[in-house]
Amino acid sequence: MAPVEYAVAVDEYLGQAALGEASRRVYRISLTGWTWPLVGKPVPEAAERRGAVPPVVPLALLDDPAAGGRLRGALAQRAGRADARTVNRELSALRSAVGWWLDQGWITADPTAGLRHRPLDGLAAPLDAAQVEELLRLPVGLREHSFWRLLHDSGAPAARVLALDADHLDLQRHRTWARPGDLPGAGIAWQEATSQVMRWLLAGRTSGPVFVTGRRAAARAGDRCPVTGQARMSYRRAAELFTMLTRPLDPAGRGWTLHQLSAAQKGTAA
Repeated sequence: MAPVEYAVAVDEYLGQAALGEASRRVYRISLTGWTWPLVGKPVPEAAERRGAVPPVVPLALLDDPAAGGRLRGALAQRAGRADARTVNRELSALRSAVGWWLDQGWITADPTAGLRHRPLDGLAAPLDAAQVEELLRLPVGLREHSFWRLLHDSGAPAARVLALDADHLDLQRHRTWARPGDLPGAGIAWQEATSQVMRWLLAGRTSGPVFVTGRRAAARAGDRCPVTGQARMSYRRAAELFTMLTRPLDPAGRGWTLHQLSAAQKGTAA
């Protein structure tokens, strides 16, 4: 049954998300911050916001045609008060949660559609075709190569890709399986060549997380490979590795971000 309140939906999303405790806390703060604009109220200033009680928001408000406009206004206002990385992180948190709620059938519209991340300094724009080709030629492990290809092909948020389990993948049709309650278009799709790489990565694994850590680790049963005991790879670790491994490709020496890859030009991962 779909939760009635936004706050309960946030709890459910965070309960299943492949996030560390620190990232989970940051996501909760970010998701809570969107409650004020969803009911048409201004977000309290930083000092006031710490002790402010967020409004009660019916989850159904996300299906309100006016919700997108409210969020767009709040995003513009937030951009005038916080740095671009903070604003983009808060928007990414909302997009990831909304994507999961759509998958559950709890909402039927995406109020974040059309909202854009703020430009950062340097090479923060989406990667172009040449940059993606350079990226996919890097001598990295099969896990990283598979993750990057799937992220680029699908254009899905990184957190959503990391949350995939082996039995979610339909590698014959190059997409995720449709599940009971899914809305049309709720799944993600990719190219045939990426399905082949995913077959190599899974090597017969039929359940458990698609992308796992390099060692055995304590984790909830749903976040642990039943064959190897390896835990689901966290967003934080995936982002750190991506930035570190792409520093040689970045003229500024900072490395690229996962968002730049998922938003990159399509059609280059042949």
